[in-house]
Amino acid sequence: MTMLDLISARRSYRGRYLPTPVPREHLTAILQAGLDAPSGCNKQTTSLIAVDDPEILAKLREVCDPPVAETAPAYICVLTRRIIAYRDRCFAVQDYSAAIQNMLLAIVALGYQSCWYEGHITDVDRIGDKMARILGVPEEYELVCLLPVGVAADPVKGPKKKAFEERAWFNGFGG
Repeated sequence: MTMLDLISARRSYRGRYLPTPVPREHLTAILQAGLDAPSGCNKQTTSLIAVDDPEILAKLREVCDPPVAETAPAYICVLTRRIIAYRDRCFAVQDYSAAIQNMLLAIVALGYQSCWYEGHITDVDRIGDKMARILGVPEEYELVCLLPVGVAADPVKGPKKKAFEERAWFNGFGG
């Protein structure tokens, strides 16, 4: 599969996962893909925690309400630190977004599925803070995203995308 095919094939998967473990070497490759993402002014504000221990996964699932990815054999938790790059600008959101996209592509390339859970984790009930406490994350970091990783048990379907011509043009808007 070419990189362009991989990008087109990636979908947000919210279904059940098979109980097949994700090997550490695959988790390491996925984490490395995230760490290889660009970072504004090279501040490297993004850090990552892979979780494959069933007991820790169970504790993390307990604080997810409503539940998500309950059958995934592994999670990747995305952490950020708000570091000023220059002129009072912080690129933490861009940094972790690039890392997440790299990891989502690596996940599909390795034969797994995932979904970018951020709003659910950072909403007013602060599930990310509860997860961070379970994982022993220092105060200066914020847990902003959960990526389940596993083999899909159900068919992977994507949403209908708008036509290219409705969202992309040459040399001007609506061209």
